[in-house]
Amino acid sequence: MAFPQSFLDELIARNDIADVVSSYVTLTRKGSNLFGLCPFHNEKTGSFSVSPDKQIYHCFGCKKGGGVINFVMEIENLSYPDAVRFLAKRVSMPVPEDDRDGTEKLRMRMLALNKDAARYYYQVLQSEEGKAVQEYLDRRRISKKVAVNFGMGAAPDSWDSLLRAMTQKGYTKTELINAGLVVKNKNGGLYDKFRNRLMLPVIDVRGDVVGFGSRVIDKSEPKYMNTTETLTYSKRRVLYGLNLAKKTKRPNIILCEGNLDVVTLHQAGFDNAVASMGTALTVEQTRLLSRYTKELVLCYDNDNAGQLATQRALEILNNSEFSVKVLRLPRRMVDGEAVKQDADDFIKYQGPAAFERLLSGSENGIEFRMAQVAGKYDLSDDQSRIAYAAEISEVLSQLENAVEREVYTVRAAEAAKLTPEAMRLEVQRALKRRMAKERKAQQRKELNPAVTAQPQQRSIRYENLRSAMAEEGVLRLLMRDESIFPDISPLQESDFSSPLLGRIYTQLWQQRRAGSAGSIASLGGILSGEEMSHLTTLLQKPESTSAAAQALSDYIRIIREEQQKRDGAGADPLAAAMDKFKDKKGYGGKRND
Repeated sequence: MAFPQSFLDELIARNDIADVVSSYVTLTRKGSNLFGLCPFHNEKTGSFSVSPDKQIYHCFGCKKGGGVINFVMEIENLSYPDAVRFLAKRVSMPVPEDDRDGTEKLRMRMLALNKDAARYYYQVLQSEEGKAVQEYLDRRRISKKVAVNFGMGAAPDSWDSLLRAMTQKGYTKTELINAGLVVKNKNGGLYDKFRNRLMLPVIDVRGDVVGFGSRVIDKSEPKYMNTTETLTYSKRRVLYGLNLAKKTKRPNIILCEGNLDVVTLHQAGFDNAVASMGTALTVEQTRLLSRYTKELVLCYDNDNAGQLATQRALEILNNSEFSVKVLRLPRRMVDGEAVKQDADDFIKYQGPAAFERLLSGSENGIEFRMAQVAGKYDLSDDQSRIAYAAEISEVLSQLENAVEREVYTVRAAEAAKLTPEAMRLEVQRALKRRMAKERKAQQRKELNPAVTAQPQQRSIRYENLRSAMAEEGVLRLLMRDESIFPDISPLQESDFSSPLLGRIYTQLWQQRRAGSAGSIASLGGILSGEEMSHLTTLLQKPESTSAAAQALSDYIRIIREEQQKRDGAGADPLAAAMDKFKDKKGYGGKRND
């Protein structure tokens, strides 16, 4: 492990999970657990549970779970070592830094390289070598103050300028390749990935340069180029400009398509603008945004791609805790022809005041979707009105709030010149169809217990379900009443049909032998997020401790029986040994063979 067990035990004890989670999520006590809205997926009814007794969290909706270290890893988008350091800093604990793992050292080194590369690009922009990029910024009317605020730079029109500058600083060619700053050609030669471009450092909310965006300053292709996925950069998990927008005094955050849209809006006084990095809005990005706002304004381009991106974003945000509005940019007339424009164009040609008026009058998500559907039909034609009523009723049936559904049902009826009663009936039929479909899907799932019992992640599915259910039971008993276990482990990792459950059992048993509390939270450095979530899921299942020794004996017998089937082995001496142990401890009852 990257950190000593004794250090992790103290760290977890001093960072109570309820205290840590409550700094991000509003929790309400229900019985022995605390509940709130899950920060990892969009919901309006709280299904996120925190157990102060077990020191774990678990969402009954998205099934994410783990201990306090896992929570910080997920919510702050940190590696395991960084999450440990985050919690250590929270309670002023010194960290045994000598125990850093290799991956973390590589990540820290890459962040340092990115920072030095950003400084290099910035210095080039200030020099004669960056004159062409500066002239491009002048044409785009981007002030030097704003360029400095965003850390903008220039990549020279050269094949290896950055390569030479960074190797002189002591960085290796392999490090430059892994950071996505240098590319290898077919002959094995190396050259700078970014050349003759405006450079836009991507800075996360902690102030680290995690990657780069870029734009050409001429007509060459590709127009935009970003860092590839690296140890520090994942386009699904970052938003350009959020490091600045998180400080805004405005009540919402504006989501744009392009980096330069963000820059122009900030310069115009809209310091709440951010953009995704070459991808549609993701759940991970909404999770990040939820820390800073509960109101989003979608301001994508007014072309077909922008409209599609808006619809996809609305689907992700549907029935979420966010209040969502859509700012639709009007087309601009050029030589008698209406052409598309983005936020950058609108600010330049119409000005900040006009954008402020659009922002104030932006429509909510359902209004946008209704307008999109209405635009597909000629509502003066009877057949089109019937088709419109059928499609819009499907859209309205997805609204969970009955009052909201009624308001927009009446509005849809007015648009189609139908009576509210007729449209209301169509919406109710669509709602019944949707609910019936969901019920059938749930019933199919419930009628197939094998599907319900299997882990959600295919990579950890059980090959032997009977044995795995018993193995889960052993883990629950070990976590709830370890006094029923003998001094010598009754099972070995190889006895388990599920490699994951065997690995968890071994780790918990080793913690017990070392005198540790057997904490789930400390497994965060060994298990993946999916594996930890599965562990918390199986711990939610009921397990009586009133006849724990009998249950343990039965679980071990089943595990051994299934092992014998796999291995073709003979008798089961361990099950008999457990019976003797049970009698020695004074437990009564017979085995239920």
